[in-house]
Parts: sequence; structure tokens; C-alpha cells
Amino acid sequence: MLIISLLIIVGVYFLANLSLIIIWFRTPNYSSFLKENVIETSKISVIVPVRNEAENILFLLQDLEKQTYPKHKFEVIIADDDSTDDTLKIVQKFQKNSNINLLINQLPPKTNNTSPKKRAIDSSIKLASGQLITTTDGDCRVGEKWLESIANFQAQTGAYLVSCAVTFDNAAFERNSARFAQTSLSKLHSITLSIIHSIINNTQIIEFASLVGSGACAMFIEKPNMCNGANLTYLKSIFYEVNGFAGNENLASGDDEFLMHKIAAKYPNKVKFLKDQNTIVETHAHASWRSFYNQRKRWASKWKHYNNWQTTALAVFVFVANLVVPLTFGFWFFDFTTTQNLFLVLSLKFSAEFIFLSLVISFLRKKSLIWVIPFVQIIYPLYVVFFGLVAQKQGEYVWKGRKLK
Repeated sequence: MLIISLLIIVGVYFLANLSLIIIWFRTPNYSSFLKENVIETSKISVIVPVRNEAENILFLLQDLEKQTYPKHKFEVIIADDDSTDDTLKIVQKFQKNSNINLLINQLPPKTNNTSPKKRAIDSSIKLASGQLITTTDGDCRVGEKWLESIANFQAQTGAYLVSCAVTFDNAAFERNSARFAQTSLSKLHSITLSIIHSIINNTQIIEFASLVGSGACAMFIEKPNMCNGANLTYLKSIFYEVNGFAGNENLASGDDEFLMHKIAAKYPNKVKFLKDQNTIVETHAHASWRSFYNQRKRWASKWKHYNNWQTTALAVFVFVANLVVPLTFGFWFFDFTTTQNLFLVLSLKFSAEFIFLSLVISFLRKKSLIWVIPFVQIIYPLYVVFFGLVAQKQGEYVWKGRKLK
């Protein structure tokens, strides 16, 4: 009877992924039906909360200076949250010779361990002159048509919130590989470490693609459930209409999703995903287990604070569907079920999921990593179960050199 229940769960999961495939196919890339000569676009205020991003911030600033969107139609606000490295000096030096309107919002030190990112964004919005607020992170890279595509899409659709794709690049991996080559005791040791970090990097790309794809499809059917603050745009007026971050300002995470849920509760048809490769933002994958652990714990801790029962139910269902895999392996190992049932469970869990992930990975310009998907599918259930359980424990975690709740 128990194995039948497990089969039913993964059967529903299979149908859910089949639905995602259909939704993804039915939604064309925005660039394929872009209307020309969009004139009435809004001014954009790009807000970048940063803390200790000296290694990355210059690249983002250079990307922003290359934007095809008219320079007088956007401004950039760097919200420096008490950086202890040279982040602020780098931004100030760039500001002197830049042809974009670059503002610095230097935040005063904060001693408590609530959300510093929400504080940075909220105070920057008060300084913003744009009708549209676009947020990204200091370690991100953006394409030259990033703002132009977002502005045109928002003008044509009248969206109140526009979510765009985020993926990981290989910059951190390449830096680590070079460092290993210099410091390793042997060439074999260097190659081994490079392979390990390549696997870690590529695994994160695949795992994150599943979140991007499922979040996009949910918006396509006007049932938004997730987004990412590293590539998010919304009306300044709507931010104040829904009282911004009020109600979850004491949570370190959720500057993106909780705000989106507030807007979607009132205007579900005004929350859109922009399916356009011009708007893909790339950020760094985590190079260490500790930083990966802290981020995923922070993400997983959000679900119990959702006010939307559908989003909470979805999070629980994904957790249970992934729990089915190790449970079935355990039953099979102790001869409580047959090899045929094990194969059936794995087929239902992985087949449609593989196709959907392949579609999303191709959209993210990472088609060469499709071969990694089966490996990620095997370890992902263990990962989901682990972080789903860890997130239930109250406590602090380290983020950007601070202990946060």
C-alpha cells in the first residue's frame, strides 16, 4: 500500500513536469514578437545592494555603462552596506569618469542581524527618481540590451513586476582552477580539484535552472510563486502601494519573493516573466560548501513564512516528491519492494523532469551542460530533503560576513 502511495506522488510529479513542458513551449521568446519603435518607456533606477564586492563590482559597472538604453533614461544607485574592503573606493573612482548617472547610497553601520539587503533597497528606493525599480547584485553581469528589453516589455505589457532569468557563470570556477594550478603540490592534485569544482559549479547551474523554469511557468499561467532579486523590476508606485517589505522586514531573505507575493495577491495578471535571452543575468556559483550551505539554508527557510497557501503547498509537495526517491531506494534495498517498482518510480520522477530542465538549460545558453542533468537528478532529492529539514531549525547563519537570522 505504501509503494502505491509513492507511485501516486511521483505520478503527479510527472504530470506536473509534463505541464511545465507544455507551458514552456507555448510561451514564445519575447524577442520573437518584439514590437518596434517603443517610445513611451519609463525611467529606470537600477539598485545594487553591495557589501564587500571589490572583486566584482567594476565588471557590473562597466556592463551598465554599455547599456543600449538611453543614458538619460536610467540611473544606478549603489547601496554600500558598510563594506570593509575597497568596494566603495572602486565605485567612487568609477563615478568620476562615468557617463552614466551613478549615485552612492552609503548606509550607516547596523548592529542587529535582521535583513540588511531589504534596508539597502528600501533606503535606495527613497532616493530613486525612476518610475521603475530594477534590482541586481554586485557580483552579477548583465548584457548590453538588459535594460532596453525590460523597459520595452514593461511598456508593452503594463506589468507591475517583471522577473527575468538568473544563471551562474564560470568566473569563480576559472579563478579557483587557476589558483589550484599555482598552489597544488602536484599536477594530478590540481586536476582533481578542478574537476571537483567543475562538478560543483555545473550542478548549481542545473539546480538553479529548475527554479528559474518552474518560476517562469507559474508566472505564465498567472500563478506566480518565485522570483530572484538579482534580476527583478517593479513599479516604484506599486512598491509603496503594497507597503514594500513591511511584514517580513525582520527576515534576512525574501526581498524578492515576499514582495512579489504581495503584488501578485492584488494583481496576479500584472506579474510577468520576461522570456528573453537579452535579459539573462549571470552571477557566480558558490566555490565553497560553506557559502553554498548558508545560501540554500537561507532560501529554504522562507517557505514557512509564505502567506500564500498554494506556494506553501507547492514547497511541501516538491519536498515530498523528492523524498520518495530515497524512500523507494531504501524499500528496494531491504526487499520491501521490487526492482520493477523502483524503476517505475525513477522513470516517473526523472523522465519529464529531464526534458523540462533541458529546455530551460538551452534557454539559459548552457546547452553543453545537458549531460550533467542525470547526475544532478540523482543527488538532488537528497539535497532537497537535507535542506528542507535543516531549514526547520531556528538559528543563525553567516552571510556576507555577518550572522543573520
